[in-house]
Amino acid sequence: MSKILIRIGLLLLVTTLVFLILFIGRSPFGKNNSAFSSAPHKEITRIELSGDGDKLILEKKGEDWFVNGKSEARKSGVLFILRILEEMKIKSPVTPQLFESEITSKNIIPVKVRVFEKRRLLKTFLVYKTGSNIYGNVMKIKESSKPFIVYVPGYEGDIGSGFILNALFWQVYTVFNFLPSEIASVKFESFTDTASSFSIINRDHKYTLSGSAGKLAGWDSTRVARYISYFARIPFESWAFDITGTVKRNIEAQQPLYRITVTTTAGLKKTLNLWSKPDLEGGTTIIDSDRLLGKTEERDEFFIIRYFDIDPLIKKRSYFFRE
Repeated sequence: MSKILIRIGLLLLVTTLVFLILFIGRSPFGKNNSAFSSAPHKEITRIELSGDGDKLILEKKGEDWFVNGKSEARKSGVLFILRILEEMKIKSPVTPQLFESEITSKNIIPVKVRVFEKRRLLKTFLVYKTGSNIYGNVMKIKESSKPFIVYVPGYEGDIGSGFILNALFWQVYTVFNFLPSEIASVKFESFTDTASSFSIINRDHKYTLSGSAGKLAGWDSTRVARYISYFARIPFESWAFDITGTVKRNIEAQQPLYRITVTTTAGLKKTLNLWSKPDLEGGTTIIDSDRLLGKTEERDEFFIIRYFDIDPLIKKRSYFFRE
């Protein structure tokens, strides 16, 4: 009897060990189908996004990240996608019926994501952006894999918004980035108060302040120098990619509130036009009191800029005179 009990005990032990080896630590959906997050030994150094014929590469060189090997990448954008890649988890599976109705039937083209640590490929997966859930995305490891809604614990936003192929989204959000020594002239035009418009000419750090009727006298040179220094960094909040077509043309057809033109000592000319930013609230259009719409001649895209950031440049002519 004791031998039989020993054999039964050994059999149970072996069965338990097999169970532990096969099932403990496994994903409930199968690891090959649902392991989306990347686990680098040290750090992720390269991210490739591709889809619908476009491709974008974010790569770390030294301590900085770059977009397509050229422009410096925006730190907040890189930190956001790195957090997604390392922390995302499955929220819930997506049924074949739901995937057909929300993805396939709407011809949503996925963004293919490849994540590297140096030359080692860490992870590959597909992101299908959809508005059918509050997280705004559906993901697959590959075309033939199961689809899932994926999220980042502690973040209630749409993580699909982090996988954008437009290089502008990843570049530093800066309108002006000129040192005082690089500026030859500035022209500020207010179309709501034309009497406050002015222009500044810089010749060898000797400034001239003018109004519509010509040169002005009695102004404070330190205030002019301070104003010129503000052009060293004027950021904007985000690109307004949702403004397209007819809406874009209607805005451009309107006279702007302000226009700021900077000419550099190298002959570069950059003009910023600023309009009121309309918002919809309950079907009614209201004007955003905290933000403006901006556009330069460099690109055919509007951006959103806070009054807080552009306010140093929106000065009346009287600003340069002591009371």
